[in-house]
Amino acid sequence: MRPSLPWLAAALAAPAVCHADPGQPAPVAPAVVTATQLPTVVADVPDVTVIDRAEIDARQAVYAADILETVPGLAVADNGAFGGVTSVRMRGATSDKTLVVIDGVTQNDASDPNGAYDFANLDLSDVQRIEILSGPQSSLWGSDAIGGVISMTTRELDGWRASGEGGTLSTFDGDAAIGRATSDWAAGVSIFGDRSDGVAKADGIGPRDPYWSWSASAYGRVTPASWISLDAHLRYNQAYAAIDGYDATTFVFGYTPQYDTSRSWSGSARAIVQAPLGFTDTLSVGVYEISRQNTYIGQPADSSAFDALTQDYRFTAERGAPTDPFGLVLGAERQSADASLSTGAHESLGTTSGFIVARLTPLAPLTITLSERYDAPDTFDADATGHASAVLRLGWGFSAEGAWGQGFKTPTISELACDFCTPAGPSTGLRPEHAVGWDVGLAWASADGRFSGRITDYRLAVRDQIEFSPSFPFRYVNIDDTRADGVEAAADARITRELSLEVEYAYTDARDLDADTEMLRVPRNAGSATLTWASGRWHAGLTVRGEGQDADINPSTFIPEPRPGFVLANFAGAYDLNSRVQLTARIDDIVNTHYQEVLGYGEPKRLIFFGIRAKG
Repeated sequence: MRPSLPWLAAALAAPAVCHADPGQPAPVAPAVVTATQLPTVVADVPDVTVIDRAEIDARQAVYAADILETVPGLAVADNGAFGGVTSVRMRGATSDKTLVVIDGVTQNDASDPNGAYDFANLDLSDVQRIEILSGPQSSLWGSDAIGGVISMTTRELDGWRASGEGGTLSTFDGDAAIGRATSDWAAGVSIFGDRSDGVAKADGIGPRDPYWSWSASAYGRVTPASWISLDAHLRYNQAYAAIDGYDATTFVFGYTPQYDTSRSWSGSARAIVQAPLGFTDTLSVGVYEISRQNTYIGQPADSSAFDALTQDYRFTAERGAPTDPFGLVLGAERQSADASLSTGAHESLGTTSGFIVARLTPLAPLTITLSERYDAPDTFDADATGHASAVLRLGWGFSAEGAWGQGFKTPTISELACDFCTPAGPSTGLRPEHAVGWDVGLAWASADGRFSGRITDYRLAVRDQIEFSPSFPFRYVNIDDTRADGVEAAADARITRELSLEVEYAYTDARDLDADTEMLRVPRNAGSATLTWASGRWHAGLTVRGEGQDADINPSTFIPEPRPGFVLANFAGAYDLNSRVQLTARIDDIVNTHYQEVLGYGEPKRLIFFGIRAKG
């Protein structure tokens, strides 16, 4: 079960816990979110969703998209299952406004025309925790964080683990990892692999499109002295996916002899030093590199290849524990990106930034968080963004929440060079995109932590959105203003010791104000309900997820057409043979529904898997 709401319950009940009988067990420490740059108790931050490893394992989620699709306010869509380009839109913003971070390293693809991140190959085998910050977060993370941030932390292991499963469409996946962890040092490695015969990416047209991917990771941590700690992480991924699209000669949508391949690696190194005046200084270096190719068999002129390298150097000075009445972090950052164009030429962009985040508790029931960031891109005028949030505990388990923030996004390398433009030549007069967002919410939790809920109302407005002009001259221009209004709601209930229920719902009205049309691939209504049960050695979970219709473009006619809504039911079960070995089973799409996440692109119907997990 997603832990953010139970943590909220624990935090709201904290005053009562402080006066507990000293003979009782000590209360559990409140959970902390770190994607906010200044580590803060989850209950003191609005717009945060946390997914831990327990939920990933209970849902038997293999890829990040499998578990993000039930988060309120996130719209997940793929251009066909098993390797089709997979995007995540947050609060109605386009997918390029979702910033993805792994172990502090930005993963967005600088060679993508819009700078978006493709979730198709992001497996969860080594992920310990996912933190989702909704709404404009540029004051924390700079460019691209207009819709929000998805931050993932990989895990340390003390022992070994291995798992494997197989099922429908000749699909097999498995992973293995080994590590050692103490207070002074840690080291470990892991590997993951997946393959499937796949489905026809062009729904119902042509043969199945096979897919495979594998990834490997390694990490190390050492504390050579009480005042310093060093750590490093490395992650590699390689993937192949046969795809469908448009015939190179007739440009008709359907089966095509094409495939995509990609290789990427992400690395980080960090030193944490206990500095004078109670500050903790952190110096980190992050690198992300990706190389991807699209091969059209028999038509080399229609094949393409792109690569990109992003480097990030960051220094922060932090003071104050997450539970202290005052906390502060000061930071400086330099990020640079180098990416190729369709011509094979390379271009570069860079930004130098400084930021400050402060958290204060002027009164016992009130927590205020303020942040400000100054970004100086090499190519554009400097820009400042801010964010303010507050959580006020009202008593009786209720708390009021609110946030206001700004976002901005600089044009990408492809947009500045005007790659694929007609007439050719670099863009002129292209401006960064800017956004303002706000939200207000109400949360409640029972004193015993068994029941909790939250509802949030928000608005996100983007101006000067960059689009490819639909008429001649075909160039990137600032032509769109967009606005999204919505409501996000979530509730948890621990009904009995064995049975729990989690319900989530999102209403999103996202519109292109200039064209007076709905934003593409953002369902107006989406929701899910997950019922989990555990008794002795048995574990089971049932998730029902539904999306209403959304606006899309028919890939065959290029005419706007709604994509029909759908409802899916998934089951995941497990049986513990002993404390180390577990048998698993899952069924995706129990009722065998035919559906599409993107109009025209294929999804599998019922999938059945059986597997085994072991640890030691």
